[in-house]
Amino acid sequence: MKDEFYIKRCIELAKKALGKTYPNPMVGCVIVHKDIIIGEGYHVKAGEPHAEINAINSVNNKNLIPESTIYVSLEPCAHYGKTPPCALKIVELGFKKVVIGAMDSHDKVNGKGKKIIQDAGIEVVSGILEKECTELNKRFFTFHEKRRPFIILKWAESEDGFLDKDFKPTQISNLLTKQFVHQLRSEEHSILVGTTTALRDNPSLTTREIIGKNPIRILIDMDLKVPSHFQIFNNEAETLVFNSKKESEEGNIKFIKITSENLIENLMTKIHEKQIQSVIIEGGSFVLQQFIDADLWDETIIIKNKNLQLRNGTKAPKFKQVLFKTEDFRDNCIEFYRNSKLEN
Repeated sequence: MKDEFYIKRCIELAKKALGKTYPNPMVGCVIVHKDIIIGEGYHVKAGEPHAEINAINSVNNKNLIPESTIYVSLEPCAHYGKTPPCALKIVELGFKKVVIGAMDSHDKVNGKGKKIIQDAGIEVVSGILEKECTELNKRFFTFHEKRRPFIILKWAESEDGFLDKDFKPTQISNLLTKQFVHQLRSEEHSILVGTTTALRDNPSLTTREIIGKNPIRILIDMDLKVPSHFQIFNNEAETLVFNSKKESEEGNIKFIKITSENLIENLMTKIHEKQIQSVIIEGGSFVLQQFIDADLWDETIIIKNKNLQLRNGTKAPKFKQVLFKTEDFRDNCIEFYRNSKLEN
């Protein structure tokens, strides 16, 4: 129970960097001496010190370290990247014990960090709150194990199942759910729309309702129909345009050629090659339905306006899955779904 308590704290710390560590995982670390926390840290940003180093640096009396246990939500790294291996630092300082939440399935780690520490004669316990620690880095694990980004489908619909009224942009979300969506955008790596949505809604796909990082914008525009003055091409975020016409780079906009055959699968492969770990599919209905029909999604978020009847317009995607949970935001209800078929 004591180990679980401290790993829980590691998870809390790691979550502070949600959306900021790509392409690295989120990691939290706690150092405990005789049941007292003497150091804490988390990985703030890629290229900066890892959680273990930040926790070690926060310890005032370094003489206590050899008698201390270090708790970390993910297996300490074993390779040289932008920073040295944390496993070697743990060995160098001679911790008494190491407690790990989840093992790291990344090829460069995958048990190597744990082995380095064990080979040095330090006691190692792993698999503490493993499910919760894996959930914390669901994007990272999906990216490395399934060779594709973590996929979130998201749309807003009226009570009678329409995305708009008379095929014209229609406000369905209220201010609270709008802020929720922008928070979601800041936490994920990228956001994707198709040609019809870009032309009809002229979205900027940024986090303007909150203070947060803009996701990478992805546009599927096979025939390059979206005009260059549209908001999706402004300089607020990196933008990838998947198309059949050209391959070029123009400032913050990258045009990437792709064939229409097996488009969705090919698209996810290309996005994976770009080292993008997660993507929100925001529309339109046709694009969303393709992902649903291919059963290629990890989570789905549906915002429903319980008091809005639109009667005519673009029909919401056909989606019949078991509800995971709901949250009420005044007259809006957000439904959350998880693809249980892809969880293993």
